[in-house]
Amino acid sequence: MMASNSMITAIGSYVPSTILSNADLETMVETSDEWIRQRTGILERRISASDEGVADLIFGAIDDMVKRYGSALEDVDYILVATSTPETIFPSMASRVQARYGIAACGSADLQAACAGFAVALQMGNGLLLSGLYRKILIVGADALSKITDYTDRTTCILFGDGAGAVLLEASPDGNGQLLAAYSHTNGQGGHHLYLSNLSSTLNGLPLQTSGKIVQNGREVYRWAVSQVTQGIEELIQNSGMTPRDINWFVPHSANQRIIDAMCERTGFEPEQVLSSITYYGNTSAASIPLALSEAVRSGTVKKEDLLLLYGFGGGLTQAGVVLRWSI
Repeated sequence: MMASNSMITAIGSYVPSTILSNADLETMVETSDEWIRQRTGILERRISASDEGVADLIFGAIDDMVKRYGSALEDVDYILVATSTPETIFPSMASRVQARYGIAACGSADLQAACAGFAVALQMGNGLLLSGLYRKILIVGADALSKITDYTDRTTCILFGDGAGAVLLEASPDGNGQLLAAYSHTNGQGGHHLYLSNLSSTLNGLPLQTSGKIVQNGREVYRWAVSQVTQGIEELIQNSGMTPRDINWFVPHSANQRIIDAMCERTGFEPEQVLSSITYYGNTSAASIPLALSEAVRSGTVKKEDLLLLYGFGGGLTQAGVVLRWSI
């Protein structure tokens, strides 16, 4: 168990309106709907318009959260945005959120932990609340991966989509936090298996492509995910003092259905315990966990007091997860 003084009090999400189906991809690269379904579990993904950036996705998710919960933002005292696709390095996306909503006095920062970003942000947010310096944190996981996808590469372009999810993380009134356990691990030696490079032409002594597009060694990422990431999930469960049967919902990063299936087989989660956004949104990186969670809350699948294990993993190679009790 971990020290915690935080609870999620609101959630929202947003995806662009344009759908990129497997049939659409058949006209773009050498692939097929059957091939994509069998290897990824993806049917379609959402693609942002040419004049729609990640900031627009972020604003859409926050607006949805405010509409659903009537949440006030003026007393937010810190903003954390997890993204790998900021429209500007500086000003940060978090500072653009501050400007958009006119939040008078708050800190702000972007964090870049790729597909683990949302879980990392929850851990960092909990730490800020535990410090006693902050009481209410706005956390967003958002990515517009279509902007950095090579649509001539059939091994990667079938995977990625765009979206955003937002939550409010607040200090618990009674001091009993709902984040119950956490785990993080990094294998930087494997970073060259999944990267995006604009400036550097080498990593770990190996040459990099500098196309400004995602480059992935799918075989090696899969191998890492089903071995080391699975070990991380097991350690998080152990840290929580629970078993997979105690946890209502397993919410992994929606990278690939085959990876999710392998993780369940190795960790003891049943397929019906899984919440995923992979089928209709594809891999949305930092947005995939809050997208899946937001839809499950909206439908009534996730209920107050449910126990959830959220687990992100991806570029870095980085993994991070939390066990929490749902509080709304």
